[in-house]
Amino acid sequence: MKKDLRFRIAVIPGDGIGPEIMASCLQVLEVLQERLGGMGFDFRQIEGGAAHYQKTGTAFADESMAMCKRADAVLLGAIGLPDVRYPDGTEIATQFDLRVEMDLYAGLRPIRSYPNLPRILADKRAVLVDLVLVREQTEGLLYSRGRGTVEEDRVAWETMMISRNGSRRVSEFAFRIAERRAKSRRRPGKVTCVDKANVLSSMAFFRKVFGEVASTYPDVRTEYAYVDATAMNLVKSPWDFDVLVTENAFGGILSELSAGVVGSLGLAPSADIGDKHAVFQPAHGSAPDIAGQGIANPVAQILSAALMLDWLADQHSEPRLAHGARILEHAVEKALTGICPIEFGGQDGTAAITRAVITQIRKA
Repeated sequence: MKKDLRFRIAVIPGDGIGPEIMASCLQVLEVLQERLGGMGFDFRQIEGGAAHYQKTGTAFADESMAMCKRADAVLLGAIGLPDVRYPDGTEIATQFDLRVEMDLYAGLRPIRSYPNLPRILADKRAVLVDLVLVREQTEGLLYSRGRGTVEEDRVAWETMMISRNGSRRVSEFAFRIAERRAKSRRRPGKVTCVDKANVLSSMAFFRKVFGEVASTYPDVRTEYAYVDATAMNLVKSPWDFDVLVTENAFGGILSELSAGVVGSLGLAPSADIGDKHAVFQPAHGSAPDIAGQGIANPVAQILSAALMLDWLADQHSEPRLAHGARILEHAVEKALTGICPIEFGGQDGTAAITRAVITQIRKA
């Protein structure tokens, strides 16, 4: 007989539309618990982000970070407000603090199209987009966050850092994702290394380490591509990609471009994953201009919760959680056949989308 399990989930609603889409996500997860056969979640709300910084002078307290480390997983809403910045002019970005403190080196950004939503690309193959971008998150150009210097208001310096260990572990992560996708889709996997190795020695080193890792995965196809050409091809033929792995800053740009190709960041979940901890949040920003209007799309937050269930399933060898992730994904897909989010020109806001997803969960 399967034992009952409770998972401690740290919940950081965030800024702007963050609290709205988080409330939707938690409502969906409460309903999903009924389908998980004795499994459930204990949610612990934690304050953090730009509004919290504006109110207290601290973006994220040390005790809040400790609570996140003690939790089984962290569910994070959208973070940041454009007008709330540190003295150096940078925005509040609690997600970066979590990545550094918890060593969340692999950024997982699944991108897929939903056939019943309006297409951005005219080509009929646009309905076949199903790719995963894996982004190294502890190094690269963004390693320089908080370390950059400005000399006499005349020149600014930032430093890119690429290490063998960082390149190796994110490449191995990408190949494991490709193997898993190949098994579920019953066709060979492919990993594309995206870099700028023709110009930067750091990127040539990243490519070299990737190649060493690739040699240990002979059943997965490999490709090498420059980031500028990849940006073009993600618009021209995104259905040709499977798994892409790249540096931190490149990954941030390409993940947003890829979401645009399928119509909206409101469909794009993300996971920040390390060896011991993981954080799950929508790929989009806090959109303060639409906060409180009930029109925010909660799908990316809900799909991020599905990624959380998959990660917890792996961590605890618990197939019921993986089954819950599939229920969530299927519920979103079915819901999007009958409703149309506002950013696609439809009439359905946060509450309508939430209701539609819950209805499909109960039917599953």
